[in-house]
Amino acid sequence: MDSLFPDTSDMKANESEPAVPPSQAPLAARMRPKNISEVVGQQHIIGEGHLLRRAIEADRFSSLIFYGPPGTGKTTLATVIANNTDCRFEMLNGVESNVAEVRDKISQAQKWRQLRDQTTILFIDEIHRFNKAQQDVLLPHVERGTVRFIGATTHNPYFYVNSPLVSRSQIFQLEPITSNDLVDLMQVALSDKERGLGSMQIIADAQALAHIAEKSDGDARRALTALELAALTTPEDDEHHMIRITLEVAEESIQHKAIVYDADGDQHYDTASAFIKSIRGSDPNAAVYWLSRMIEGGEDVKFIARRLLILASEDIGNANPTALVIANNCFQAVNVIGFPEARITLSQAVIYLACSAKSNASYMAINEAQDEVRKSGNLSVPLHLRNAPSKLMKELGYGKDYIYSHNKPSDKQEFLPEEISGKTLYNPSNNSKENAFREGLKNLWKEKYNY
Repeated sequence: MDSLFPDTSDMKANESEPAVPPSQAPLAARMRPKNISEVVGQQHIIGEGHLLRRAIEADRFSSLIFYGPPGTGKTTLATVIANNTDCRFEMLNGVESNVAEVRDKISQAQKWRQLRDQTTILFIDEIHRFNKAQQDVLLPHVERGTVRFIGATTHNPYFYVNSPLVSRSQIFQLEPITSNDLVDLMQVALSDKERGLGSMQIIADAQALAHIAEKSDGDARRALTALELAALTTPEDDEHHMIRITLEVAEESIQHKAIVYDADGDQHYDTASAFIKSIRGSDPNAAVYWLSRMIEGGEDVKFIARRLLILASEDIGNANPTALVIANNCFQAVNVIGFPEARITLSQAVIYLACSAKSNASYMAINEAQDEVRKSGNLSVPLHLRNAPSKLMKELGYGKDYIYSHNKPSDKQEFLPEEISGKTLYNPSNNSKENAFREGLKNLWKEKYNY
């Protein structure tokens, strides 16, 4: 039976074996850390004494999910774990794998446990791409310990991974790698003769490395790729036979990074949240910046315009009723114009809304009213307010004693159910428009409502 299984004593990460000879692999792949001491950044989770480092060094962990931007070390940490454990290591990709492949890996893990008493670590990259069926297949085997599960994702696992799987895993959020750490990583790559570029005669200016680090946006893979490109495309100096990586070379080697913006991911929701909060906070500069981020990321113009319509009532309301008119006109205009010209209309509307007086009184009023309705139930409509389309209804008192307000505006009558008479649901905010509302309401209802 043992012949059914390959000898993996020298290859724990068998599924991640490179398709090309190691010497020909990209620099980022060659420089992938082999142990935890080589990992750059993420000291908040793998620094001395931190939970994840202790768990890796003691080989005592159950299920893990690494969550963070590209190039921050999610797959690297999984590889480090594979190199520091007695477990066998299997890898799947959430984009390419299907339910049958998940079942096959589980079946192999069960056989290895039975025949060799060896646990399998199952690493799933881009776990957010696994559908519910795939995650459901995995879940019972994670619960029973058939496999030790490690997932990696750029999306918030609390939104994109099944709750039962999240609840059985420890979540570790990885942060973008700092520019200083990226410079250190590139310097190691330049000096490493075995895996890096140390066998080449390279001098890299400090400004060049700093530029690459800054433009990499915390992505180690991007920094190493740019460094390798600079080294391989720069000719040697004829006099000193050295490759000189200058700031100019660095600028050519790392172009502007595309805006990271997933239409259904964290960047979408986080950027939209920053956009709305900037308008609500009356900061037109920040609001236009986040608007630009959404536009550059390819956001749907209708989504942006809808958010402005909602905000005009939720956050501005009657402090400036014209805001809703502006937002509605903007919505109509951008749907006719489309990008790129619609960005100008959006900018105009966003700046107007950001500079407007703010009030959430209308929003709070409808919330208060709905809470009251849910709490009070089906309270009867007062008889004098009921519709009386027939003689019978009039005989029953429907509409009796109703006062037509236009004829007698000074006469007060009850418009709420008796049980909640005098309940104040609308509380004007402190701005010029609603202060005038408050004064009017106070004069009109001073003996009934709290104004």
